[in-house]
Amino acid sequence: MKISKKLLLFLCTISLISILILLLEPNKMTKEIISTENAPQAIGPYSQAVKTGNLIFISGQIPLNPSTGDLVSGSIEDEANQVLNNLKSICEAAGYSLEDVVKITIFLTDLSNFASVNEVMKQHFQEPYPARATVEVSGLPLGVNVEIEAIVSTNG
Repeated sequence: MKISKKLLLFLCTISLISILILLLEPNKMTKEIISTENAPQAIGPYSQAVKTGNLIFISGQIPLNPSTGDLVSGSIEDEANQVLNNLKSICEAAGYSLEDVVKITIFLTDLSNFASVNEVMKQHFQEPYPARATVEVSGLPLGVNVEIEAIVSTNG
């Protein structure tokens, strides 16, 4: 059986196109759940953190002491410090630190606490600081005054 050059060229072209399509097909992103006992457990249908690609998304943390399960009460500084300690624990559980945080969002029930939370942040973060948004909200879970979520880069 003799195959013509045109047919052979056609079959090779089809094979190469098929291989290219398979190679260029988008890879399905995987999700890795990050969890630690050193931060409050999720109190709803969500994860403490999810790693996908080169990013870790940490769910909003409130001032819950993971050892006792009690809310930290007192000053806004005490609450913010506990929240940042919770974020730090989740970062460490994933093998990273607060230095790897590239973006945070702070939710406050009273923007007059903005300066106080800034001072606490200076105790936990060094330059270059992560990008940030601060939003005043009408209420937060369990009646707390501050909640912070974070995005961590795993690129080092």
